[in-house]
Amino acid sequence: MIIPVILSGGSGARLWPLSRAMYPKQLLSLFSEKTMLQDTALRLSSVNDVGPVTCVCNEEHRFLVAEQLREIDGAQPTIVLEPCGRNTAPAAAIAALLIAESNPDALMLLMPADHVMLDTEAFAAALTKGRETAERGDLVTFGIVPSSPETGYGYIRVEPGKGREGEACPVVEFVEKPGKAKAAEYLASGDYFWNSGMFLFRPEAYLNELEANAPEILSACREALRLSKRDLDFLRLDPEAFASCPSDSIDYAVMEKTRRAVVIPLDAGWSDVGAWSSLWEVQERDEEGNVKRGDVLVHEVRNSYVHATSRLVAAVGVEDHVIVETADAVLVASKDRVQEVRKIVDELIRQKRDEPLMHRRVYRPWGSYETIDEGARFKVKRITVKPGAALSLQMHRHRAEHWIVVTGAALVTVEGRRIQLEANQSTYIPVGAQHRLENHGEEPLELIEVQSGGYLGEDDIVRFDDVYGRA
Repeated sequence: MIIPVILSGGSGARLWPLSRAMYPKQLLSLFSEKTMLQDTALRLSSVNDVGPVTCVCNEEHRFLVAEQLREIDGAQPTIVLEPCGRNTAPAAAIAALLIAESNPDALMLLMPADHVMLDTEAFAAALTKGRETAERGDLVTFGIVPSSPETGYGYIRVEPGKGREGEACPVVEFVEKPGKAKAAEYLASGDYFWNSGMFLFRPEAYLNELEANAPEILSACREALRLSKRDLDFLRLDPEAFASCPSDSIDYAVMEKTRRAVVIPLDAGWSDVGAWSSLWEVQERDEEGNVKRGDVLVHEVRNSYVHATSRLVAAVGVEDHVIVETADAVLVASKDRVQEVRKIVDELIRQKRDEPLMHRRVYRPWGSYETIDEGARFKVKRITVKPGAALSLQMHRHRAEHWIVVTGAALVTVEGRRIQLEANQSTYIPVGAQHRLENHGEEPLELIEVQSGGYLGEDDIVRFDDVYGRA
């Protein structure tokens, strides 16, 4: 059996303003109708003997990850929550320890959640080859057959001539991201592959190599797992033990040191979608070379990516550009400089602005809210509560709230008094009053919330009870 392990801890800052820390690229529908996380989980649908998904993710994304995996698969996934980021080697170690205990004879397939694979049949064929090799105890990585002298990827070198055979072959060395001239040499030789960051191995084989080459990582992960706690459908690693773990990638911690590294060539239309130019490359383009998503109108525009999410975006006379619009930000960049989008994100973080962190629509386990307007002493939100969902029993020290139901029916509790509200009805929540909002209906509940007070920050919440286990 193969157990897919999906790593979903990235922030995707170079795909800002769509990708943000609280809603990163792997949770977005950037390439297909499904999210990148869902596409990754579905990539193995044609492969036999595949077990339920294990996903390692950021604690802040847990409810979104759980909901997206539930939408595509009835099987209960194992979702491990990292209290802090420690790179791929510790994440893989945690997954390997879990699988070694529950399915000791299984193979573990490690996949990042934010990659695109156009040819899933080619991937399945490569997986079959890798399966045979991994069963023997080797650590298999999948090397992407390069199509250009790419400087944004690391490379894997094999013995001269072996890369052209298309079969599994031992890794000679892992090579850092090269300059343009060196990348062209690699491409011409045929002895180098792009490093995909995907791996297949027996859990015990990986753990043994980690014990030999990075024992401090394995020790910290064992302790974080020993002290872990179950929280609803999630497994919470111990924060202190995991924070003490060295931060390192699988490549540095294991693959560059082991003698059992084997690469399987893979030519499947792969991309790590690391920047807007990468997304332009893997999507269908019109006769002018443009990718257009959303309400977009162009004139004399060529080889560009134009994405609208909330309004009409019109472009005239531009070439090789990226234009991305969201409700609160617009990005315009030359396509050959999109790697520098990260500098904009860094500056926004320095200014302590919200735009790198979240969209105007913020998702919660019970639904979502979107800020419509705000001023010095007021804020207006549109709130959507899913059928059967409930907000926490809470109070605010600095703000009062007015709720007006738009559609659906609301059950409101204020200081122990329960009120049923229908469309066009409203209620008032005084400062300091304990209150809760519930949707017992079969359709989404939508309401308008008007906040007023001297402080309107999201941290002005004191929770007394919460079905989702939030503090």
